[in-house]
Amino acid sequence: MSINLQDWIQDADLVSIQKAMATGECTSEALVLAYIERIHRYNPLINAVLEINPDAVEIARSLDFELKTTGSRGPLHGIPILLKDNIDTHDRMHTSAGSIALAESFAPEDSFIAAKLRAAGAVLLGKANMTEWSNFMSSRMPAGFSSRGGYVLNPYGPGKLFVSGSSSGSAAALAADLAAAAIGTETAGSIIGPASQHLLVGIKPTIGLTSRSGIIPISISQDTPGPISKTVTDAAILLGAIVGFDENDEATWTSPQRTSQDYTTYLDRDFLRKARIGIPRHYYDSLDEERLSIMESAINVLREQGATVIDPVDLYLEQHPWNNDVICYEFKTGLNHYLSKLSSDMPVHSLQELISYNQKHAASSLKFGQDNLIRSEQNALNETTYQLKRQEYNHPTVSQGIDYALDQHGLDALMLPGDIDGMYIAARLGYPLITVPAGYSAKGTIDADGDSTQGPFGVVFSGRAFSEPTLISIAYSFEQATLFRRPPDLGELISH
Repeated sequence: MSINLQDWIQDADLVSIQKAMATGECTSEALVLAYIERIHRYNPLINAVLEINPDAVEIARSLDFELKTTGSRGPLHGIPILLKDNIDTHDRMHTSAGSIALAESFAPEDSFIAAKLRAAGAVLLGKANMTEWSNFMSSRMPAGFSSRGGYVLNPYGPGKLFVSGSSSGSAAALAADLAAAAIGTETAGSIIGPASQHLLVGIKPTIGLTSRSGIIPISISQDTPGPISKTVTDAAILLGAIVGFDENDEATWTSPQRTSQDYTTYLDRDFLRKARIGIPRHYYDSLDEERLSIMESAINVLREQGATVIDPVDLYLEQHPWNNDVICYEFKTGLNHYLSKLSSDMPVHSLQELISYNQKHAASSLKFGQDNLIRSEQNALNETTYQLKRQEYNHPTVSQGIDYALDQHGLDALMLPGDIDGMYIAARLGYPLITVPAGYSAKGTIDADGDSTQGPFGVVFSGRAFSEPTLISIAYSFEQATLFRRPPDLGELISH
């Protein structure tokens, strides 16, 4: 049986792709070519992919030969995956964090997770556009904009619907089926937000589960890479491929005792029957009527599936989710370290040089300013005062945060709306999150004519450190009970 790849890949998940390759119905090379064709056709409309790996077809061809001669490396063998543009790859792709200052920068070596994906047999298809410097450049910068790549647009409503978070290109590209899966990074909401706004599954892992080495940083205490996928099963497969000990990232040194190499074992369709889920109502208060209705429907799904729902649950409420001193210190320290290792051909090797470069090229570099970069460069903390500030920053979230709420009610997880507000406590603690599609809001945004437009929306499950197995079980059970995801109408997108 032959497959019409352009139609088939819109519904295909990683499991079905592997089956098709195992039976000879498709090859990795054919799959890569099909995605490249889609990128050429649809990416100009949404600006989600910055560049295609010029070696992708050759890599896929070699993996096809390997599959025939020595067998599969596993569930990612031959799978085309997009990486966010702040993830180093030592090849003919650039790594720029969306900045034109690094538009010609080639990483000196693979990031830890790029190396893990290659070892698993994945084809690194290209780099996804992102909010420049992971949206830590300017307080005025809109989500999805970079000086190198322009604006990422949501394929469910280009120019009308919010893209959210700095991994917006990874999410928009996957929603439009420009790759089989994608990797994003999160400091506070940058995987979960875009996945929710593009009706996808996203996992923000516990700090220390996945390595940050070779990723352009914001915050050593909050940064983490994670999967963005079309299904919970795909997300579980991806997570298992990228976790692990890395001698270059101290946060991972204790993770081998807490890491699973196969998170698909936690895909329990009936898990909600025994789950206890808390509803922190404070994070529902700002929702409009339609999105609140989506969340109320999601709560009903939990109950219908047999979960015990505790509603409401009190949770420490953050009035100032970012401590600028702590984050600016971490950003300056981490970015200076990263930039110092770049080739001497690059125009910037420190945060101060980056600020100067942007000032000299203001017409192209400073559309929205760089106040966060300047604030970080001027940060006056030293290591001692930083540690004191960080303890002060985290103490309330530890003593009155997620663990407190879960322990008080004997909960497995909390369920939050798929916007950014509820994600800051988990970010500050380095705790995991997972988002799953939950429905559409007819009042997602207002278009240029004043008409309302539908917007995808997800629910987010939050748990304690290293509770990924439980969160995956909950998310999978919810997903299988609802199956809300549907792809955007790209035919309509082209016609407009």
